[in-house]
Amino acid sequence: MTSRANSRRRFLKTTVLAGAGGMTGAAAINIASPYLLPEKSQFDENNSFWSAELPLPNSPLLRDRELDVAIVGGGLTGLSAALYLKRNSSGTTVALLEAARCGNGASGRNGAMLLTLTEDRYMQSSSDAQVDKRIYELTADNIRRLRGFSAEYGVDAEIEQDGALQVCNSAEQSAVALEYCERARAGGLPVEFWDNQKTAQAIGTRLYAGAYFDPNSGQVHPGKLVRLFKTAAQAEGVEIFEQSPVVHIEQGPQIILTLTNGSSVKCKTLIMATNAYSSKLGYLRGAASPIFDYMAITAPLSEGRLSQIRWTRRIPFNDCRTEVFYLGLTRDNRVHIGGGPVDYVFNNGVSEPSAAAHRFAALRSELTRIYPSLANEPFERTWSGLVDMSLDQTPAVGRMGKHGNILYAIGFSGHGVNLTSVFGRILADLVAQKDPAWEWLPYLNRLPTYTPNEPFRWAGIHLALGFNRLREGS
Repeated sequence: MTSRANSRRRFLKTTVLAGAGGMTGAAAINIASPYLLPEKSQFDENNSFWSAELPLPNSPLLRDRELDVAIVGGGLTGLSAALYLKRNSSGTTVALLEAARCGNGASGRNGAMLLTLTEDRYMQSSSDAQVDKRIYELTADNIRRLRGFSAEYGVDAEIEQDGALQVCNSAEQSAVALEYCERARAGGLPVEFWDNQKTAQAIGTRLYAGAYFDPNSGQVHPGKLVRLFKTAAQAEGVEIFEQSPVVHIEQGPQIILTLTNGSSVKCKTLIMATNAYSSKLGYLRGAASPIFDYMAITAPLSEGRLSQIRWTRRIPFNDCRTEVFYLGLTRDNRVHIGGGPVDYVFNNGVSEPSAAAHRFAALRSELTRIYPSLANEPFERTWSGLVDMSLDQTPAVGRMGKHGNILYAIGFSGHGVNLTSVFGRILADLVAQKDPAWEWLPYLNRLPTYTPNEPFRWAGIHLALGFNRLREGS
């Protein structure tokens, strides 16, 4: 029996073994690869449905600055870290530098699910039930915090905390979900197992053998969530500069950032909130791989059309495959679907793969399979985006660099819509030297399992994807 977590772990183990096999006879190539194959500093434009609600970009930084804290990256990690820094210490000078516009990356083009826990613990117990419970409570509480911020700063991000389902594609997966739910409930988690009938009553399809229900998960409008954090950060006094790519980082007791226009920023502490784009600055290349995920959304459904699919609970759900499909329903009755077959572009590339048309067709096919009455419902928009996937599916947050004054958060692996702002809060506490408050967290001051460089990374990922597609018949 295997859960989605175990299935993904097997995928990633295959990846690292493929890479390690090549590295055995070519360690020198692995070491030399970043120098022989320097990455291009590119940033693909966000054309997602959610992007229409992103805030207008600020002006770029055009003069030298000296700060307490500089943040590189204007996604949810960077914006939330900036907000918490200023709320905790209004006298700290903080500026955020974004290469394109806030929310240009995964923060503004994701699947809109607000999930509790982390990917490595989602429907998968660790050896420490008490730590699992603390992580669950931390992430569930963060969704409530987001709702509080929405009310406080007057930005409706369409945050709903009515639960989410992980549906089971087979009786075998259903048995695993039942076993997990019994174990998790014994450990204090308020999760539920739903059988085929209850699952069908909630989402309108009998395709699934059962489901895992988490009452504290939910959904959000990603573009409006970025707007909320940017509004809040600026209200607290954070300076945000967009269209301001950083091209060089000089480490030292005082860090110096150089921008493409020649401007420089000196700071005591740097927060790297660059996630899937981190390797473009020469950092965290072995910590995560940028994986292309795909999404599509329909036009608003009429009440009659909506009643045909009988999605009565209106809660988001995802399945148990290795390359997971996930679906949600917006407030104005648009159905969005994402996931399915993913792609990796050689050397951490950010240009949309040529296979994109096939991936969008797969989304259409899956939506029709789940809801046959939507077979002729056209997609109003399709888009892709990069997810920072770590080899062991664990996130990481902490300090790096000779002087310990470069902070990072990476490896969210599909749970970033909620987890990024949890880690933004942790980053702010690390700046304030409050490390002891987070020593219980197993992701502090560590990095995910090392992912080898090219060509082993490309070969390993593609071998693993091919193996799992054959195994699952996809």
